[in-house]
Amino acid sequence: MNNALSPSLFYTLIVSLGGFIFGFDASVIAGANGFIDAEFNLNDWQQGFVVSSPTLGALIAMLFAGGVSDAIGRRKALIFVAFLYLLSSITSALAPTFELLVLSRFIGGIAFCSLIIAPLYISEISAPENRGKMVSVNQLNIVFGFALSYFTNYYLLQLSNSGAPWVTNWHIDTHVWRYMLGLEAIPAVLWFILLFAIPRSPRWLVLKGRQKEAELVMNRLFDKVQARALVDDIASSLKEKSWTFKERCRFLTAKTMRYPLMVGVIIAIAQQITGINVIFFYAPTIFEQSGVGTNAAFMQAVWIGLVNVAFTVVAMLTIDKWGRKPLLIMGLAGVVISMSICTYGFSKATYQIGSSSLTEMRVNDSAAASKLLPLENQLFHSDVVFKNALKDTLSSTEYDKYQQELLTESITMNAPLILVGIIGFVASFAMSLGPVMWAMLAEIFPNQSRALAISLVGVVNSLTSFLVQIIFPWELATIGAAATFAIYGSFALVSLLLVVKLFPETKGKSLEALTEEFSSTAS
Repeated sequence: MNNALSPSLFYTLIVSLGGFIFGFDASVIAGANGFIDAEFNLNDWQQGFVVSSPTLGALIAMLFAGGVSDAIGRRKALIFVAFLYLLSSITSALAPTFELLVLSRFIGGIAFCSLIIAPLYISEISAPENRGKMVSVNQLNIVFGFALSYFTNYYLLQLSNSGAPWVTNWHIDTHVWRYMLGLEAIPAVLWFILLFAIPRSPRWLVLKGRQKEAELVMNRLFDKVQARALVDDIASSLKEKSWTFKERCRFLTAKTMRYPLMVGVIIAIAQQITGINVIFFYAPTIFEQSGVGTNAAFMQAVWIGLVNVAFTVVAMLTIDKWGRKPLLIMGLAGVVISMSICTYGFSKATYQIGSSSLTEMRVNDSAAASKLLPLENQLFHSDVVFKNALKDTLSSTEYDKYQQELLTESITMNAPLILVGIIGFVASFAMSLGPVMWAMLAEIFPNQSRALAISLVGVVNSLTSFLVQIIFPWELATIGAAATFAIYGSFALVSLLLVVKLFPETKGKSLEALTEEFSSTAS
């Protein structure tokens, strides 16, 4: 072990590699989606399902993740999750049909329960004074995964268009999306191996009545005096007995759990309903709507990844100094402003097919160009009306083939304003809802029911994420970009008001002290 690292940080870095794999897995689809759509000829709802199917898997997994991690331990649960990531990446890259691709991504989504197990484990091996920072390491790795997926997507896109003989021989030019999805297997294998080096959670060991083993683990993590005190606190909070699964489930309905569950559900919904996964998973699609073209859209997605990393670091440096609640307030206020900017930018866009566009199209497809002649020089003030006019004029095959090209060439709007709004949103999220939610969820629930409570809240979070993702392509086609972003901004405003009025501050307190505080609030 590297002596420069504390034991708890060393184990945190290993466990949080799962966050990196989640970030890569979740966002790599942003680059692959267009190619998958073209290969399998998908409609709006099928596109949404390809993107959201992992979240559906996560939704189901969240129901059992807490109980499973309580039954077999955090470490064994994480090892199983790593195997699922590996299996999903390989089968997704090789999927011959839309249905098998969805199934493969669904399996990967089951592994998304690492989002609750990893912070749970990290919080249980961390000292109170730096627990928020340690849990945020997992979030930092998530955004590193996001950023790297955007870089690899952009690089593979350029490579597929390079014309190099080896690119053709390896079929990168014709199956670039398969390489995008398959790269995940490399970190998944590494994580699977490294997880065998971490110890069991000391709090889980106490929960199982294995106090001597818990002391041994605590002595590896802290000095003997602090280790002994922490084990005593844990045992005291558990009333010196091991709780059965049935008892922990029953405890979830206790009066003392109402306040922490309310806080957990509010922040779980707020994190997703403001549209963050739409930005991450559909980034190139959103930027293409502003008319910048495919290559520029992929490059702008890279900027999202870099901003996400930078402001997650800001959150890590401030979460244990400023506290959780101030970061949430600042971040949600930033989301409201950013979504307002995007709404304004898209509402001012106009669309007009010029003669030069039709002249270029005649070279490749004179029949389609002839169909568009009635729309030449017509001015549209709505993306929905413009797209519907194209759909009414072209066949479904022609529309799928040319709609992005026509949108890029016909739109007149302030594209840099959209980029500013999106980057502002990502920055605001990265310093607030992203890391703070998982830090708070790992803090506000008592030892007896922490894993089960986080699972319950994780189900709410995943369900919200699934609905937002699967609906987005339909929203974009039916109500337009401006109205969609206005909805996200409205939800952010409501979330901001709820945080200001209802949320507690949890920084710097032991998990056991927080349990006592929440119990007194409920009584």
